[in-house]
Amino acid sequence: MVRAAVLPAVGAPLEIAEIDLPEPGPGQVRVRLAAAGVCHSDLSLSNGTMRVPVPAVLGHEGAGTVVAVGEGVTHVSPGDGVILNWAPSCGSCPACALGEVWLCANALNGVADVYAHRASDGTDLHPGLNVAAFAEETVVSSSCVLPAPDGVPLTEAALLGCAVLTGYGAVHHSAQVRAGETVAVYGVGGVGLAALQSARIAGASRIVAVDVSPAKEELARAAGATEYVIASENTAREIRGLTGKQGVDVAIECVGRASTIRTAWDSTRRGGRTTVVGIGGKDQEVTFNALEIFHWGRTLSGCVYGNTDPSRDVPILAEHVREGRLDLGMLVTERIGLEGIPAAFENMLAGKGGRALVTF
Repeated sequence: MVRAAVLPAVGAPLEIAEIDLPEPGPGQVRVRLAAAGVCHSDLSLSNGTMRVPVPAVLGHEGAGTVVAVGEGVTHVSPGDGVILNWAPSCGSCPACALGEVWLCANALNGVADVYAHRASDGTDLHPGLNVAAFAEETVVSSSCVLPAPDGVPLTEAALLGCAVLTGYGAVHHSAQVRAGETVAVYGVGGVGLAALQSARIAGASRIVAVDVSPAKEELARAAGATEYVIASENTAREIRGLTGKQGVDVAIECVGRASTIRTAWDSTRRGGRTTVVGIGGKDQEVTFNALEIFHWGRTLSGCVYGNTDPSRDVPILAEHVREGRLDLGMLVTERIGLEGIPAAFENMLAGKGGRALVTF
């Protein structure tokens, strides 16, 4: 038996409970978690913005050590450090055939599986976003684990599984920021901090961080922001004022709110690019008129998992870490146990802090 944070029903409080995990079957891996990041997507799952079968063990950003492997697993062995990949690509659907593995049609097929049982009453449990990282140990498909890179502590490597891949990918793959361009990042949470660092790595000449909290300015500047703007109804005007009344070349939206998406769009120059990373509810509607779409010539794009291929991009990120260009530790503003996850959710709702990290 292991301890886990169980979501008994949509909208219900998380419960810390003991669960029974099976031994890994063919093609499966059992992992002892070192750390798991608390992501806004976990909050979205808990409150029903995104839907998965429940009861479930949430948590999708994690790293740990292989405890056991099932028949046919050859790319990892017991004792190996691994990063969890919550959205493994199938390699055969139309998106995968195009090389767009982040849009794999079958990536989340595993969320409907029963992967464990509640120890007290045998209740079936589902694995949240495939990997159920809010637990001391988990059993996952072998496609959901990547060998952890050398030279990166496992507790920090957990962040590579979502926040850093997403922020880095938004900058380098979706927005394709070029050296010398100006960038605005909306939302200074875990993904936003990764995007700020990635914009700096890309060689952006001016990086504007936007957030509702004045308390995050020091953190944002440490990540690479050259300016800090407190979000208001005048944000777009203020950013244009910082850029010679032109607007930034690129805006990265990490909040997932209609008003913020609209502001990000308004803060880009004519012909600029807005990438939306944040996950909003279907009630969040963004409106544009036909004339402004023509006149401004801007590009608005969605971004799933940073448009990344984890097997390709994790080694690149690890090299940035080893060379000192990417600081994973500075993304973590709080280290907690399983019991601290509900408070971390509340902090996210209140716009506080960067990434909370569950450590085991």
